[in-house]
Amino acid sequence: MTGMSLLVSATLTASITIGGITAEPGTAVSRMVPIGGGSDDATEIPVTVLHGAEPGPVVALIAGNHGYEYAPILALQRVLARVLPSGLRGTVVMVHVAAMPSFLARTVYRSPVDGKNLNRVYPGKSDGTSSERIAYFITEEIIEKADYVIDLHCGDGNEWLRPFVYMPVTGDAALDGKIEELVLAFGIDHILVDRSRPSEPETSRFCDATALTRGIPAFTAESGSLGQRDEASVERVAEGVLSVLRHYRLLEGEPAPVSHPVFLEPSEVLTSPRTGVLHPRVEPGHTVAAGSLLAIVTDFFGREIARITAPFAGEVLYVVATPPISEGEPVAMIATPRR
Repeated sequence: MTGMSLLVSATLTASITIGGITAEPGTAVSRMVPIGGGSDDATEIPVTVLHGAEPGPVVALIAGNHGYEYAPILALQRVLARVLPSGLRGTVVMVHVAAMPSFLARTVYRSPVDGKNLNRVYPGKSDGTSSERIAYFITEEIIEKADYVIDLHCGDGNEWLRPFVYMPVTGDAALDGKIEELVLAFGIDHILVDRSRPSEPETSRFCDATALTRGIPAFTAESGSLGQRDEASVERVAEGVLSVLRHYRLLEGEPAPVSHPVFLEPSEVLTSPRTGVLHPRVEPGHTVAAGSLLAIVTDFFGREIARITAPFAGEVLYVVATPPISEGEPVAMIATPRR
C-alpha cells in the first residue's frame, strides 16, 4: 500500500514519524539523520518534518541530489522559515541536502566518496556504497511515505541553464493527470515532456522516477545554474514550493500556477564526441534552427576537433559553460515547443 490511503491515516494520529524523526501536531523538527557506514564511511543528511495541526497530504521536497546545486538547498531554508506548522494541514518533509559528501566537497555530479551520481542509483541499497545507502534511506523513509514528491535541482557547477521542469509521462492516465496538476501548480512555464523515465521500481535510477514507479506523483524542477546562489533562482524555487502547498490546501492563500505553459517536445541532450576544451556558441533561452552551431571542442592547444550542432529547431535549455569536456559528456540540451 502506498500513497494517499496510507498517509492520510498517518496524519490523523497525534504524531508522525518519517525518516526516524517524530513530530507532534503543529511542530517542526529538524535533525541530522545518520546514514550508517558500509563499504565506505557513514555520513548524515539534514531532514526537517513539519507536521501540521490538521490532517492532510504528505509532500516531500528533496534538494541536493547533486551537491553542487545550491539554489534549491537555499530555497528550502526559506520555505522552512516561512511555513508555520501551526497553520499547516498535512505534513511537509524536506531533505535539505541529499548528497552531503558532494555538497561538502563541492563536487559536480558525483560523490567524492564512491564516485557515484546519487540521482542515478535510486532506489539504492541498504548495504551499498554511500550514495546507494543515501538513496535507499530517501526511498524507504521519505518517498514511500509521501503523497507528492518534488525533486529540486538547478544547473550544476558546469551547467548554464534557463528555468524549466521535467514533466514525466508514465502512460497511466490517472497518474499522468496528477503529475501535470502538480507541475502546473509549481509555476515554472517551460515544461519538458519526458517520456523516458524508467518504469520498474527496482531500477528507477532517478529520484522522481522512484516515486512514479510507486504510483506517487512527482517531477523534477530546475532553477539556477553554474553553482550560483542568485536571488531570482532561489526565490523561484521557494515560491514554487509554496504555490504547491497552497494548491493542495496545506497552506492558506492563493497558489500561483502557470498561466501560459510552454510544453516542450521533442528534446535531446547533445554529447561531446571528443575530449578537450569546450567553447559554447549559444546561451540558455536562445532559439536555434536545425544545424545551428551549439559549441565547438578544441584540443588542448586550441585546434578545433569537433562541432556540436542542433539536430532540429528549438530552444536551448542548458549548455555546459565551463571549458573541460570529456567524450560522451553532455554539452547542451535543446527542446521544441509543442504546437
